Amino acid sequence: MAFLWALTCLALASTVSALLCSSIGCGVPLISPSVQYSERIINGQNAVSGSWPWQVSLQTRTGSHFCGGSLINENWVVTAAHCEFNPSSHVVVLGEYNLASQTEAVQVKTVSKAVTHPNWNTYTLNNDITLLKLSSPAQLGTRVSPVCLAAANLVLSDSQQCVTTGWGRTSTISNAPASRLQQVSLPLISQSQCQQYWGTRITSAMLCAGGAGASSCQGDSGGPLVYQSGNVWTLIGIVSWGSSNCNVRTPAVYTRVSHFRNWIDQIVAQG
Repeated sequence: MAFLWALTCLALASTVSALLCSSIGCGVPLISPSVQYSERIINGQNAVSGSWPWQVSLQTRTGSHFCGGSLINENWVVTAAHCEFNPSSHVVVLGEYNLASQTEAVQVKTVSKAVTHPNWNTYTLNNDITLLKLSSPAQLGTRVSPVCLAAANLVLSDSQQCVTTGWGRTSTISNAPASRLQQVSLPLISQSQCQQYWGTRITSAMLCAGGAGASSCQGDSGGPLVYQSGNVWTLIGIVSWGSSNCNVRTPAVYTRVSHFRNWIDQIVAQG
């Protein structure tokens, strides 16, 4: 699979949707993903259609995918600031699996406002996070539902296995994005290990994963890095930046969601 380096449902009746969400909560796909934590190829594998129901595609109004994102409730999506989402020219597409398909029952949503973190730095790529408020609520159901957010005090162990998903490049020799949603498993690595690769560019607002034979690449930016505890998936990272050639031996860098949990809650509460 590949990252966009800063340099990737049938809607149920509202009553049924509400019952589904109240009974399931966040982070529990109704269609189970199939994850092998031994994947060691750059482009991972095709995801099971509908198994990552919080994954969204950010697209131009003419239908070109350029970044990913994650649905965190029926009204809000989180993505990377460097994706530079523009509400006047971009849309959020929910329930997508195959970008080449014209028959999927996707939800195409305009955005009423994009809120980028006030300390976002385009040069250091620090604080790489933007919240998108949908103009109308997502219709939650089998193929569209929110991911859980990492708690502000979440402590993750080094080597924790995680999964990232997106439609980014699937080859180091081609710029073509994936048609079907891809997934790849990656281990977290410590800040000190990551700094061996990237030096002082790594801040407390970032976390690192990969470098063990798999990667993401251009086109995945803004998308999720999640881990599973029990049957619940939690968003811990947002695809931010990494090596320009998607080197599978170099760790990728993600926005650390726990670091921004209080800010996210504040913006969402303000509406």
